[in-house]
Amino acid sequence: MYPNWFVGSVEEQIHRIYFSLVRAALWRQAPEWPVEHTDTLLRLNAQQGTAALVFPGVLTQDAIPVEGKMQMKALCISTMQQQVRLQHTLSVAWRALAQVGIRPVLMKGAGLAALYPEPQMRSWGDIDLFVGKKQYHPACAVMRETFPKALKFDEELDHYKHYNLIADGISMEVHRITVDLQHPMDARHYAQMEAYGVAHACDREIDGVHVQIFEPTFNALFVMLHAWEHAMTKGAGIRQICDLVLLLHHEAATIDRPRLQQWLSQLHLTDVWQLYMTIAVQYLGLPQDEAPLYEKGESRELRAERFVGDMLEGRLTNESKEESKPSKNRFVRKWHTMQHRLRNARRIGQYSPAYGRHMQVETLLHGALRLFAKDRHWE
Repeated sequence: MYPNWFVGSVEEQIHRIYFSLVRAALWRQAPEWPVEHTDTLLRLNAQQGTAALVFPGVLTQDAIPVEGKMQMKALCISTMQQQVRLQHTLSVAWRALAQVGIRPVLMKGAGLAALYPEPQMRSWGDIDLFVGKKQYHPACAVMRETFPKALKFDEELDHYKHYNLIADGISMEVHRITVDLQHPMDARHYAQMEAYGVAHACDREIDGVHVQIFEPTFNALFVMLHAWEHAMTKGAGIRQICDLVLLLHHEAATIDRPRLQQWLSQLHLTDVWQLYMTIAVQYLGLPQDEAPLYEKGESRELRAERFVGDMLEGRLTNESKEESKPSKNRFVRKWHTMQHRLRNARRIGQYSPAYGRHMQVETLLHGALRLFAKDRHWE
């Protein structure tokens, strides 16, 4: 039986059931699939990137119709097969870079999958390698030489965050930087944090490949900021918050809390972090003592409820799309972009008022420079 707090609208009940299934998968608990809502729960798990995580634990339940079980099995098998291909491509890329003295850091999916109860069921669709600015161009050249038949999409430009190619059906991104922050002061602070994360990187073995993973405190900041950046631009999934939850759980003893608190303050992200900690504790079951800076509060809990509701229903993605620019005139185009970013800052303020205000200030400052600077560098 589900607890008696499963009340409210049908949408709210489905959301709570969904989170109960994800929590059960994260913490190896016995899940309970409801008799109703199978199609909706299948869709939610697929959209949020948690399908392969949740489905293995519920396949034996009678409440799931045969057709639903077939869909679940097919997705789980597909995920495992994809992971084998990804691991092979990662091994080839990593060894090629190592042969020329480049030591990348493995970002996001591949490194975080090892934290899951069943790593092969944490789906990751691409390979992200951080090499930094100095090694960026040599690393891109190595990837092209290693995968000569790869499809190439992103140009190798110094103002891009990464270079992208697709080799043997696997997307790989070679990163100059981990996160692209618009505010110059934020970018300078973050570059120092990023350097710390690389300098204190940890060695890991992933399916026979010895790789480097960011230092845990920086990795926690990066995983949260990456999820937030996606949520505010392209849309994000619950899986990204699951990554943060399991990272904090496994690295509870090594996270440098004073350093993390200082970093969050410098980047104006304390309120955003606490929003994620509310979701981590109250929705995904992370123990409170493993959630740095977690604080109860009615206002934050209401914002967290709005945030996860909009995430599950796809409203974050729909609202974050930028309208097409109305003019080829440079001044009008920049003005239009600035107005769009101000609207976006107000939208973000409903989830984090503090960060929304920071974005407004950043947009006005950066927008004014872009509007009135004569140097084309600002375009």
